[in-house]
Amino acid sequence: MSVSHFAVLSCCRPLVPSFSRASGLRSRIRCCTTLTATSTETPTPTSVKKRVVSGVQPTGSIHLGNYFGAIKNWVALQNVYETLFFIVDLHAITLPYDTQQLSKATRSTAAIYLACGVDPSKASVFVQSHVRAHVELMWLLSSTTPIGWLNKMIQFKEKSRKAGDEEVGVALLTYPVLMASDILLYQSDLVPVGEDQKQHLELTRDLAERVNNLYGGRKWKKLGGRGGTIFKVPEPLIPPAGARIMSLTDGLSKMSKSAPSDQSRINILDPKDLIANKIKRCKTDSFPSLEFGNSERPECNNLLSIYQLASGKAKEEVVQECQNMNWGTFKILLTDALIDHLHPIQVRYKEIMSDSGYLDEVLAHGARNAAEIADTTLHNVYQAMGFLKRQ
Repeated sequence: MSVSHFAVLSCCRPLVPSFSRASGLRSRIRCCTTLTATSTETPTPTSVKKRVVSGVQPTGSIHLGNYFGAIKNWVALQNVYETLFFIVDLHAITLPYDTQQLSKATRSTAAIYLACGVDPSKASVFVQSHVRAHVELMWLLSSTTPIGWLNKMIQFKEKSRKAGDEEVGVALLTYPVLMASDILLYQSDLVPVGEDQKQHLELTRDLAERVNNLYGGRKWKKLGGRGGTIFKVPEPLIPPAGARIMSLTDGLSKMSKSAPSDQSRINILDPKDLIANKIKRCKTDSFPSLEFGNSERPECNNLLSIYQLASGKAKEEVVQECQNMNWGTFKILLTDALIDHLHPIQVRYKEIMSDSGYLDEVLAHGARNAAEIADTTLHNVYQAMGFLKRQ
């Protein structure tokens, strides 16, 4: 399961300060593409800034779907908003996992964030488990979450049916509450979600309203709080068009880390020979010419979309360039575009991974910034729910 969070909030906090050490490495960590933010609003120096919060699981390999669907957009957003991007390692243990690989995968995912252009002088990059408020708020939310709400979650039903009750941990049932905690902890206004995440946002909204009704308003004020709502109720945010990348073996299925065959995805760190092999063997069709938007040709639409994103060209340019090509010619073109796009990311990734002290400092600083925000929300929830104040 790939979990991605993406939230926009009102915020007046300053941007993350730059790091003095490893400045030479930092100067080389720049985005290789020009991106368009999901909002056209550009804050002025005196306006209230907004905050973006998002994360990706450190399970499996980061692939084109994660990159074009989330990480690539973060680079543009960090120039407009205060941003917090985290590695959701707590979500990675809901299914059986390799304990020897979890920490390595977490560091690798953080390095990929930076290699793709996330700038720690503009964004707080941190590990979810390093901010304990995520787990604490999850437990508090669990106390108000009806079990019937969780039993309705489609993903839990599907995975528990496949694995069997004896092989499925409670975390698979309750992880939507942790996802709600990830969102509500930062007082999120907007959350972009994919088709497989809609239920989770609905649960988050329901939980926010439930906690506000049970503990907010005058009840909270009588306990010494400020009163009013405890959580903002988040709204869905439509993700950028063209960000949904499909499998190389099935144009109707989303590119996924959990797919059994590695042939179904292009991973960000795949070497060029492997990229060429995967594109050469990817599923196509027997229709003449190439075109966007034909529902009978999902693989054609997907591969053209990947080429458009990798090349940075407009859709009209891709149509003009490729419509009369055969698959053999187009696959060579697509392979070259992917290799050219991913190569500088791979080079920067190796540089970042070679300086473990720098990466540790980025993650520690990001966690401190995130904890400052999260602890304020958590304090309010504890107060509103009637707990004895910590001394």
